[in-house]
Amino acid sequence: MSPTPQIIVVAPEGRLDDARQLCGDIEVTVVAGGATRQQSVAAGLAVLAADVNVVLVHDCARAFTPTRQLESVEAEVRRTGHGVVPGLPVVNTIKQTDAAGRVIRNVDRSDLVAVQTPQGFPRDPLVAAYASATEDFTDDAALFAAAGNEVMVIEGDPLGFKITRPSDLRRAEYETGLPTSVTGLGVDVHAYDESRPLWLGGLHWPDEPGLAGHSDGDAISHAVCDALLSAAGLGDLGSCFGTSDPRFADAHGEVFIAETVALVTAAGYTVSNVAVQLIGNRPKVGARRIELEGRLSALVGAPVRVGATTSDGLGFTGRGEGVSAIATALLHRA
Repeated sequence: MSPTPQIIVVAPEGRLDDARQLCGDIEVTVVAGGATRQQSVAAGLAVLAADVNVVLVHDCARAFTPTRQLESVEAEVRRTGHGVVPGLPVVNTIKQTDAAGRVIRNVDRSDLVAVQTPQGFPRDPLVAAYASATEDFTDDAALFAAAGNEVMVIEGDPLGFKITRPSDLRRAEYETGLPTSVTGLGVDVHAYDESRPLWLGGLHWPDEPGLAGHSDGDAISHAVCDALLSAAGLGDLGSCFGTSDPRFADAHGEVFIAETVALVTAAGYTVSNVAVQLIGNRPKVGARRIELEGRLSALVGAPVRVGATTSDGLGFTGRGEGVSAIATALLHRA
């Protein structure tokens, strides 16, 4: 490794703060990129520390590239003094076609490799190559070679695939065992309390009996929180906001949802959607369903759909003793 390892993140002009936030506590230099890859890499090269002598240029879209591949590229650059790129043999039959899609000929794939990143280079020749470039190249190795430098290919890694389409995310899920989408289930139950106002789904329901509880008893909001926390692997409402915490005494459901969404976001997830089913004789949801869904969607920051049913006279909900809410949530890794 270089005496002072340096990580430079090149991001779009309007996303620099987002890039810094994603990097967390990692010490990085974040700079704005340009309209092309070449301009963006040049922007990164312009802020290299003085003692850096090997540069690795990596595509963030190749998020699962193993550390050993970065180490192998760096080691080969140091050993040879040449440009080094990882690559995989081309396994598909390759055909050259014309503009109309007609096959002109088969291309011999035995001499072809599918190039990955990081692409590694000795610093001074790379900087000189960028300074002298008069055309736009598709990758750094091509620019480096056009300046008269030698580029070598070493064995790549299948995990270094590029994520550009939804199918690539499904492949990432399969290849790494790390799901890009997760689901969670939440359930909450509260008894009626005639002495309290009714709050459900962040809305006040006048002329209805309220719900007993440490907070406002908002069973819908609580079930939504439990579903979100379950999907993110963060526990449940009780473990995150226990009844012993005075901050949440008589707190409305919107408080819990806001806190929960913040926890889920900090864990690296975004909410895709939530569905809730309310079980009970009262209140009648139908007339306020659109309002209810709009309120919850605004609180969660994603679509929330609400359904309601009775238990046909069975159980505590059928006897009119209280309500139950069941929620499911779908999250995606941010």
